[in-house]
Order: sequence, then structure tokens, then C-alpha cells
Amino acid sequence: MAKRILITCTDSMMKQFLEPHVRNLAENGYEVEIACSEVLNRMTEVRQDLERLVPVHQLHLKRSPLAVSNARGYRELKKLIDSGRYDLIWTNEPVMGVVTRMAARKARKQGTRVMYMVHGFHFYKGAPLPNWMLFCPVERMMASKADCICTINREDYARARKMRTPRAAYIHGVGIDTDRLRPGENPTDLRNELDLPKEAFLVLSVGELNANKNQQVIIRAIARMKDPAIHYVLCGKGDQRQNLEVLARELDIADHIHFLGYRKDIADICRQSDVFALPSRREGLPFAAMEAMYCGLPLVNSGIRGLTDITEDGVSGYICDPDDVRRYAESIQILKINPGNRQQMGARNQKTVEAFTIDRTKQEILQLIRELLD
Repeated sequence: MAKRILITCTDSMMKQFLEPHVRNLAENGYEVEIACSEVLNRMTEVRQDLERLVPVHQLHLKRSPLAVSNARGYRELKKLIDSGRYDLIWTNEPVMGVVTRMAARKARKQGTRVMYMVHGFHFYKGAPLPNWMLFCPVERMMASKADCICTINREDYARARKMRTPRAAYIHGVGIDTDRLRPGENPTDLRNELDLPKEAFLVLSVGELNANKNQQVIIRAIARMKDPAIHYVLCGKGDQRQNLEVLARELDIADHIHFLGYRKDIADICRQSDVFALPSRREGLPFAAMEAMYCGLPLVNSGIRGLTDITEDGVSGYICDPDDVRRYAESIQILKINPGNRQQMGARNQKTVEAFTIDRTKQEILQLIRELLD
């Protein structure tokens, strides 16, 4: 009889990272169901892409731990778990992880295994004090409510090993899809699209435009350099776009900052860029950076948890403090005037991320689940 698995997460987590693993588990003979909360209006996509393969349930949960609707989401999830007779529950993300583990207490007593995958603890080296005060005690308290805490970076793995969980595991993330990163048949000419000369030097960032991603420091660095050949390209949406546009105008470099919004041709854009910038304040394991590395780009990035798993100063590119405008400016300028170094670093980066491809991580997760069920 096939083992039954329930996966709980947000709609964005499912679409961005977990869908290949759902398919892989189903292809390997498991009966999979998914239960998602809608936080980025992507439940329609989830249903369209997966409902023919696995049952899809929607939960009324928010990312905020203080949302009133979370009580309803807990009741929905508990009813689903109590009636589902699942052999294993794989849960993701802080709020969903807590609610799922609480809802699964009865099921665990009856033999259901629970795996909590951490995509980046909200408490980490350099994290704000409120993060440590709120999230750390909760995660420690809930650690014993899972049979395994699965982490995707070394810092989180070290912390998980100190918690009261039966097992802490480390895997190489959820995997980058190398098929998606193949060159397009008719790639967009990015410089032509932006009406830039062929010799324009492009610094690229991909990701949500928010305070955590910290794109403002790159805008300030470009203003500091005063180099008319350097342009900053941002792919993504977010609540900081207007603030970033205002900052670019205030620094008188608006014509050097290009907001492209959400793009599906990231691989082509990466291959036409010169440097990838990721000045984040917090990451679990940076998906966008690994995709850029696979495409052969050197990095300028912050030296934070997750990024330090895949980057090395002077080898993958240059590591900077998240707020060090001068260091970012100097690093970009060094890469601009040394094309040989850019090429060498990019080649090393391509080799580094071979361990983080979707084919490898699908096997790692599959093996971990088999071990938990056995």
C-alpha cells in the first residue's frame, strides 16, 4: 500500500520551490496531498498545475503569527490531518510549521511522522533582537513536535542540532532547475530593450523589492561611483519599488536604474549582465544568487547566513557588509575593470552550484523521507 504524504506551505512556496518535489514524490509511488495558504494570490496557479496530479486543499492562514484568521486555518488543518491517515507530514515556513505541528500532535501519537523544513530561521547571526525574542523561543519549544528538522544552510543546521528534536538534517536547498536556465531560443536583447549602448556595464539583482533585499545600497553605490557606463537592472516586484525610484531620482541617477518587474526570461537576462548583486540582510539559501552563478556571473553580496554557504570573498566575487556603500562600489568597479577576473569567478561559480541542482536535491529529500518512513 502506498505511503501517504501531506505537504503544507504557502502558495508562493509551492510555486517557487516545492512543485518539482511534489511531482517527484508522486512519480516515486507516494500518495501526495498538498495544503496551501494563499499569501501571494497564486492558488489558482497551484490548482492549475497540480490538481490533476494530487489533491489540493486551501487553508486560511497568514504569514503573520498574530493574524486572527490563523485560528480558522488551524481548525481546517487539524480536521484534514485527523481524517487523512497520513504516514508523513512535510511542513514548511515558520507560521505554517508551528500550526501544522500543533495540528498533528494527535496524529504523531498514532504513528504519523512530521518533517519541518526550515528555509531560514528568522533568528540568525546579526538578526534584530525582536527576531531572537519572538522566533527563537517558539522554534525551540516546537522542535520536539517534529521527528526531523531539515535545514538548507550550515548555520541553521548547527542551531537545529542543539534543539530538542529527534533528528536534524541538512540538504542542499530545494534545488535550482537547470532546465529553466537554458538559453532561450530567441533571447531578448536587454541592452537594446533598455536603449543602452553595447558597452554598458550591467549590474543585476533578481528578487522581491523589499527592505530585506536591501537594493537601496546598490543604488547608493552606483551613485557614488559616478561611472556613466554602469547601469543597475532590477527584476522583481515589491513594496519598496516607489521608494527605490525616489532614491534614484534624489541621487540623480534615475536613468541608470532600470525596473523590469517580474520576468520569466531570467536566464537570458543573467547571461547578458556582467555582475549579480545580492546585498540582502537575511537569506535562507539564496535561490536567485545560485541561478546567477549557474549562468556564470560573479557576485557582489552580503556576508550573511546562506550566502556564506555558496560564496567566498575574492573567489565567487566580493563579500560586503549589507550597509557598506563604499565596499559595494569598490567591488563593482574592480569587477568592471577586470573582465578576466569576472570570467574566472563566473566559471568557479558554475562549478560550485552543481551540488545545488534540482536533480540532486530531489534525491536528497526523497532519501530523507524514505529514512523517516522506515
